[in-house]
Amino acid sequence: MLNRTSPANLGDASPATQDAEYFEYTSSANPIGAKLISRIPFWSFPPSLYADGATRVVPLDLSVELGCPGPATGPGLSASFLRINTGDKLTLAPDATSQVCYVISGAGSMTQGETTFPFAQGDFFTLPGGTAAALSASATATLYYVNDAPLLTYLGTTGVRARFAPTLYPAAQAQAELRKVAQDVNAGRRNRISVLMGNANFPQTRTVTHVLWAMFGIVPPNSVQKPHRHQSIALDFIAGGHPGVYTLVGTRLDESGNIANPTRIDWESGMAFVTPPGYWHAHYNETNNNAYVIPIQDAGLQTWLRTLDIQFAR
Repeated sequence: MLNRTSPANLGDASPATQDAEYFEYTSSANPIGAKLISRIPFWSFPPSLYADGATRVVPLDLSVELGCPGPATGPGLSASFLRINTGDKLTLAPDATSQVCYVISGAGSMTQGETTFPFAQGDFFTLPGGTAAALSASATATLYYVNDAPLLTYLGTTGVRARFAPTLYPAAQAQAELRKVAQDVNAGRRNRISVLMGNANFPQTRTVTHVLWAMFGIVPPNSVQKPHRHQSIALDFIAGGHPGVYTLVGTRLDESGNIANPTRIDWESGMAFVTPPGYWHAHYNETNNNAYVIPIQDAGLQTWLRTLDIQFAR
């Protein structure tokens, strides 16, 4: 219970003071520990949400659990599945600084302002805020889509100035870069076998936008990727995997460097799930096939604030 102090006998309050409150520091400095702020929940979203039906945006909305305006999948990020049937168009116009798309299936084109480019399965692309983007499908397309609109809603910010241009990361190039990393002689010693998408406008953070980071990772057959943790929320999309691939998540490590009392998230190709900030997480592949994961995080912002605090289990 937080301790609130109230000024006594101050007479009629001025309108300028009516919202003012005062709290004793030691009982109030950790609202998360005091459970005033809800914890970010573990949550999974199956591919059945977008497998068929009309052209639409399918928000992965946890705003009720988070206690914030929706749609929101985390305090500062909103993830959705997009479905665009052949010949249809879909407009994206959030009040956001950054948007990232991964093309799950199909093909089409994107137009934002003076920029137009085609997209196809396996492509990544980023869009700045401030200008509506039109997506059309030449073959029924499904996409994983993340933006930072909840952050701007919290800040009360509108009227975004673009910090980067629409940028395409073709599937062939992204996959070639990932193969290069996976075939490196030291790949097996690394905590993750992954590539980070970058943008030349953000050399200090090495992230796909100034707010978002997008990672393209592989978990090889019959392998374990040891735990790591960071203060950015991860909205993970599974781009490929068979039964027998899973993630363990928990708040602490045991004396052997494994996650103690973990929650298990079994992978299904085409699903998305939430990894809360600050939680240790490790990937396990007990199959004979490669598995692929695409975490999109607010790590660009966290890195710029010097608060990412990424740690790797030894």
